[in-house]
Amino acid sequence: MKLLVGYDGSTTAEKALEIAMEKAKSKNARLYVVTSMSKGTESQLHDIQEKEKKLDDIKARLQAQHIDGDTILLIRGVDPGKDLVEFANENNVDEIFVGVKKRSRVEKMILGSTAQHVILNASCPVTTVK
Repeated sequence: MKLLVGYDGSTTAEKALEIAMEKAKSKNARLYVVTSMSKGTESQLHDIQEKEKKLDDIKARLQAQHIDGDTILLIRGVDPGKDLVEFANENNVDEIFVGVKKRSRVEKMILGSTAQHVILNASCPVTTVK
């Protein structure tokens, strides 16, 4: 079994990670913790380094709990929602975990919603955590 967590560092993403770690441990599943950035320009180098550091910390947590997993930073030039769905398809993921936060309709329209895209387009079950 393969599980994926869409991780952006938010409180809800951290909760989704905890739940996915519990499931991975109980099912002896492989866990991918994926952060997606649509761009990786030189001006974003500091942000990239921060995300890599956080993913390194998560990798250490997985190892400490004897969970088979990888942490991955994707910078492939696409929106994070689409990126997560593509990664899940490419790696035959069985379930995706994402954190959700309440947004107004206008915020969703202007900013989009990574979780909404994953929920509507993933070919596997999606567990949302708030």
